[in-house]
Amino acid sequence: MTRSTKSFRTGAAAGAVLLALLAGGLGWSGPAAAQQTAARAASGDGLDVQELRPNLYLIAGAGGNIVAQVGPIGVVLVDSGSTAAAPRVLAAIRRLTPLPVRYIINTSMDRDHVGGNQVLTASGLSILPGAVVAGAGLDDALVSNAGKASVLAHENVQTRMSEATGANAYPFPLWPTKTFAFHSYAMYLNGEGYRVIHQPAAHTDGDVIVEFRRSDVIATGDLVDTTRWPVIDTARGGSVQGTLDALNRLMDMTIFNLPIQWNDDRTLLVPGHGRVYDKLDLLEYRDAVTIVRDRVEDLIKDGKNLQQVKAANPTLGYRSEYGTDRGEWTTDMFVETMFKELSTKKAAPSAARAK
Repeated sequence: MTRSTKSFRTGAAAGAVLLALLAGGLGWSGPAAAQQTAARAASGDGLDVQELRPNLYLIAGAGGNIVAQVGPIGVVLVDSGSTAAAPRVLAAIRRLTPLPVRYIINTSMDRDHVGGNQVLTASGLSILPGAVVAGAGLDDALVSNAGKASVLAHENVQTRMSEATGANAYPFPLWPTKTFAFHSYAMYLNGEGYRVIHQPAAHTDGDVIVEFRRSDVIATGDLVDTTRWPVIDTARGGSVQGTLDALNRLMDMTIFNLPIQWNDDRTLLVPGHGRVYDKLDLLEYRDAVTIVRDRVEDLIKDGKNLQQVKAANPTLGYRSEYGTDRGEWTTDMFVETMFKELSTKKAAPSAARAK
């Protein structure tokens, strides 16, 4: 059964209005208000460091957003920013703690998320320095990354990075040193439980989200980008449907501050780029992507071609919030990607019936 776009839009809007009224009526000042009380470190280096939770920091301005968790064993990072920004990121970490970087978790293979891997791992220290697995044929360099900090990612990240050639090639020191191929990878460091969860065929085919269970913070990588529509990299296995599936999983994992709305307690989501979200922000973002998808799908069913779909302005009502006509990912590119995927989906059943 085809879902009615109109009824979905009405229901989603009603849900958003209800949450907004509850929050506003009980003294909540706006989306992700916890951000407003975060500690900021102004250093003059172009980076913005915010304390989101005790010992959990956002480092913004280094390319992709970086999350740093600081504890007695050292620093665990989610993403490492761009190569050019890596020395500044390292200096910012040194202002938080003298302890070494011990682990980096990459949310994708994007260069503004993995570019600092070489500098930051070289500055750090392996979780298992000098460890040898007796009888397994493993030496210190393999087990402990030659004493440097380890880099964890989904195996598709390593596959994509190793396949890139020419101008697109990734230097070997940026590659992950540890990968996993299943649904999730869990570990416990610094008194914090981490769940690294693969989101297949979303922004790319190697995306993960990182859940800090004790702190109730989720690093989403580029599944969420508050500065524009979500980037869907079809050349590296991304898809519209996979992105929506991932956003829906995030909705299931995220908790709003009910029933005591005047408290700041809530799940915080650190996007790949842009400001920190909470569940209400995510609801609006997910619904905007879903509504645009439904509009494009309806236009395709009416026989419209790509130019006609663009002319119909399916992002109406959301373009000022998420749209952009500049940069590497524009609103037109977002609509084109949706059109191509949904057109292929429509053509597949027709081809099957023809057989």
